[in-house]
Amino acid sequence: MKQVQIWIDADSCPALVRNHAVKIGLQLNLKVYFVANKEIKCDFSNAYQMIICNQEKDAADNYIFSNVQENDLVITRDIVFADRLVEKNIACINDRGTIFTKDNIKPLLSTRDFDLSLAQMGLVKHYNEGYDKKKFAAFANSFDKVIHQLLR
Repeated sequence: MKQVQIWIDADSCPALVRNHAVKIGLQLNLKVYFVANKEIKCDFSNAYQMIICNQEKDAADNYIFSNVQENDLVITRDIVFADRLVEKNIACINDRGTIFTKDNIKPLLSTRDFDLSLAQMGLVKHYNEGYDKKKFAAFANSFDKVIHQLLR
């Protein structure tokens, strides 16, 4: 079996996602890293490594980017960071089940930039849509698919 590590951009990652990634990591004997600028908890307390970065903007992203290797998986909600990872040929998904690829990352980045510009002009409001079972199920399916592709 190939060596695969799971990297989680943990600051904004839902607990359900963190716990699931660690649970599967335990089952498959994979290392799991939480990277954030503060301590992030998980139900499986000794089954992951917590890496605390400084408060500098993008410090966690930069740490992951510098340490991630081919065949690793990164979980992040940050599309700009995902773009960097895809360019480096690193498997990357978000907590809603989107698998970032060379085919979809640029359109997703454009949509994000457009939405951000509308929000900055005050034309739309950002809101927290929450995280539900449907979003988690989409994540879990994508996570399983990508992990098993990486392990082949």
